[in-house]
Amino acid sequence: MAKSAKTIKKPANPSSFSDVVRLAIPNKGRIAAPIMDLVEKSGLHLAENGERRLIARTLDPHVEILFARPVDIPEYVATGAADLGITGHDMVVEREADVEELLDLQFGKAKLVLAVREDSDITSVKQLSGLKVATEFQVITRNYFKKHRVNVEVVLVGGACEATPHLGIADAIIDLSSSGTTLKTNRLRVIDEVLVTSTHLIANRASLKAKKEKIDEIHLALESVIRARGQCYLMMNVKRASLDTVKRVLPGLSGPTVMDVASNEDLVAVHAVVNEERVYTLINSLKRAGAKDILVMAIQRMIR
Repeated sequence: MAKSAKTIKKPANPSSFSDVVRLAIPNKGRIAAPIMDLVEKSGLHLAENGERRLIARTLDPHVEILFARPVDIPEYVATGAADLGITGHDMVVEREADVEELLDLQFGKAKLVLAVREDSDITSVKQLSGLKVATEFQVITRNYFKKHRVNVEVVLVGGACEATPHLGIADAIIDLSSSGTTLKTNRLRVIDEVLVTSTHLIANRASLKAKKEKIDEIHLALESVIRARGQCYLMMNVKRASLDTVKRVLPGLSGPTVMDVASNEDLVAVHAVVNEERVYTLINSLKRAGAKDILVMAIQRMIR
């Protein structure tokens, strides 16, 4: 696996494929559904309905979607088979892919950790010298122990890594952990953090120059959806005499927008973007401050 990873260092020229920007996304796995939702919300709707194909057109004639295994996406992007890709940062590091990481999509967050059995006497990396370590991440694991100058035997597994210490297959594991629950359930104890990862938008370096305008457009569309997450748009009417009180209560990205209202009550319209976690308590505070006719709206995309 490490040998094949090093063959992807030199990106291919994307102009040999077409002027269409090809975006590779996972065809399965825990991040596949959130990524597809993100792509759809960004405006890149699939043109075909029904059974999913390997390569699907979108309603934008200059963008198509390639469905691939998450672990293969860095290689596809590095070689120019895809111009863009969405996959985990850990996959990029594992494949040693020469790509540009454009945007942290802020989901699929996890840590790659070194763990041993709870009842093990091992408390440090140095104590693993000469022992066996099971992992799906062969390249990352070898580089990690090389950095610590510790010689171990790497046992490559395709899944259920957390079971190997209890089966006598390995003395430790390097595996992904998002909450730590799986490790605790399997009576494992973390002794070091190897890598922090999340889902990223990655790009072929040559494509960034050859197809810059369209790639920038896709980048902005995805980023605008990410920015809108967890935000709400508030609209309300406020008597001018109560405006200062309402403004003190109301948080916002750049302060509220205030507009005159055609009314005999000397009202102004106040608009603001706020964190949705604050809306529940904020509504009562705004009412007490003098706001009325309050509307709360979801935000699909937000561009700065």
